[in-house]
Amino acid sequence: MDARNFTFMFYGFLAAWLIVLLYVISLARRGARLNRELEQVKQLIGADRASEPARLEDRSR
Repeated sequence: MDARNFTFMFYGFLAAWLIVLLYVISLARRGARLNRELEQVKQLIGADRASEPARLEDRSR
């Protein structure tokens, strides 16, 4: 086999692995961002529920 074929094959595999690596990094970053957003939503819900009894007391007066 010609040495050029191995060179092209090497660069082809290198490009494929780089694409896979970038995709996995992208997925990890998206997952981390979603987790941060989920924590923010949980905090908002928790804050809303904490103030809910006070609102109910105000309405009963």
